[in-house]
Amino acid sequence: MAPNVDPYNREITYLRVSVTDRCNLRCLYCKPVQDLKLLDHASILSYEEILKIIRAATGLGMKKVRLTGGEPLLRRNFVHLAESVCSIPEVEDVSVTTNGLLLEKMARPLFEAGIRRINISLDTLNPLKYAKITRREGFDAVWTSKPPLETDAARKI
Repeated sequence: MAPNVDPYNREITYLRVSVTDRCNLRCLYCKPVQDLKLLDHASILSYEEILKIIRAATGLGMKKVRLTGGEPLLRRNFVHLAESVCSIPEVEDVSVTTNGLLLEKMARPLFEAGIRRINISLDTLNPLKYAKITRREGFDAVWTSKPPLETDAARKI
């Protein structure tokens, strides 16, 4: 099958998958202060459906997958999904985009599941601006979270 290419003749091998519409922030540019209508659980893709789509996409040349949301770390059993995606042989790279609020707790399990790249969305390095933009406190939780590269085994990867 011919590779997927964009108008600049670059091969497209990257798939972004949103796993939830839930988020623990209410950023000015993203979420309203009130009347936020979230999808019913039955209206979002199950993990089985997400994995089926990813497997089908690998047949179309996708090699990299980014798991995102909303805030993907809020989705129940997200680490299991990440591990399942990492175990698909045709997928060469799996990454996660997060706002970082839950990363201190989730970094080690995500690493153990096979995640080696995490993108933290952080609009500012100023804690006051962060609170204004996100309508939440939490800058310190994001800023001080530590990567799980504390063991010699992890450093060899």
